[in-house]
This record gives sequence, C-alpha cells and structure tokens, in this order.
Amino acid sequence: MELKSGNITLRPLQVSDASRLAELANNEKISRNLRDGFPNPYTEKDASIFLAKFTNQYPVTFFGIDYEGEYVGNISLLPCQDIYRMSAEIGYFIGEPYWNKGIVTTAVNLITEYGFNHLGIVRIQTGIFEYNTASQRVLEKCGFFKEGIFRKSVFKQGKLWDEVRYAKLKEGI
Repeated sequence: MELKSGNITLRPLQVSDASRLAELANNEKISRNLRDGFPNPYTEKDASIFLAKFTNQYPVTFFGIDYEGEYVGNISLLPCQDIYRMSAEIGYFIGEPYWNKGIVTTAVNLITEYGFNHLGIVRIQTGIFEYNTASQRVLEKCGFFKEGIFRKSVFKQGKLWDEVRYAKLKEGI
C-alpha cells in the first residue's frame, strides 16, 4: 500500500529504514515536540525495536514518508478504542533537513484521506504542544480545526505546557 502525491510517497515501514530513522530521529528539536515514549538520544536499537513492531501491518497505519525517493520521516494513524473506535490519532515527525518544504502538509493530507476512505475512520485528532506552532500551522492548512486547549496538561522539558487539540471530521458527518 503506497499513497502518493507528486514527489512524496507514504509507504509501509521497512526494517531497512533503521539506520536512516536513527539518524533523523536522534535530534532534540524533534523529541521535544513528541511524547516521552520517543527516546532522546534515539539509537539504531530504538529504531529497530520500533520497526519490528510496525512493519508488516495490516491494515497499514504507520507509514514511512519518502521525499524524492528518500526516507525522511514517519506518519501514523493510531485507531482509538472502545467508544472512540471511529476515531484515530494522527502523529508524525520529519527529519530537520526536510522542514519547511511542504512535505508534512502533503503527508497529512494523504494519510487523512486514507483514514477516511480506507480505514472507516470518521474523526482524526491530535494534541500539539503550545510551542509547536509549525505543526499547528500544518494541521490548519490541512483543514483541521482547533477544538480547544487543555491548559497546563503536558509536562515536557521540566515545565507545564498547554496542549492544543485539533480534529478533522470526514465530510458528510
């Protein structure tokens, strides 16, 4: 399963992505915008453990992002459970050399369409740390709406931060 738009492809993760994943993810500028489960430093062992868990999925919900044929990051839809089973949480990261090129905006649009049209999801949601304004702009460009702010709900970098909650609903819902 590949999703493609121009020079950007979302494709299933591969065990062979481990070295490149470790290289890109081992960056404090990336880890500070993600949950603490994303290690820093990020080693090749961390990459191998992650990839062993999320390769060979069906249906695919974790994708590698390729830009001009090169692996540059990950994007995922994590299906929610129980009464929230029609929703999924979107998450993504991209290596710093690829920031500000529109890659994540395209990737978010691709995976959102995939979630709505192939996974039976009607709502895609996420929370962004207040200081990650670049990610907030990406979501807004992709038609996500700011639904609210969870005040001082995130403890990151030794400090309490607001979490800005975004969501997008499938058309017609």
